Amino acid sequence: MTPENKEQLRQKLIAEVEATKNDIDRLEELTQPIAPDNAIGRLSRMEALNSKSVNEAALESALAKLPRLENTLAKIDHPEFGLCKKCKSPIPFERLMFMPESNLCMSCVRR
Repeated sequence: MTPENKEQLRQKLIAEVEATKNDIDRLEELTQPIAPDNAIGRLSRMEALNSKSVNEAALESALAKLPRLENTLAKIDHPEFGLCKKCKSPIPFERLMFMPESNLCMSCVRR
């Protein structure tokens, strides 16, 4: 990986960490308990509960993703960064840009 690619990836990771933190803050607000008689606009209580469930799943996903992103950012300068954890072959830069927390190449993911 070239130094330019590594810097581009570092900036992507920083942006992803910030976006994920913002998502967590927003989703924590959306997953507050719903009062039994609460109707939000035209939404019925059942629709509000369904939306809350969807937001809880998204919050759980974001809470799991944040430490992976932060860990990846901390390891970006290590010599083994960008190498597959299993087979030690280079992970394509495009894959890292799409999913920065990737630690497996596509061949190992498929196995």
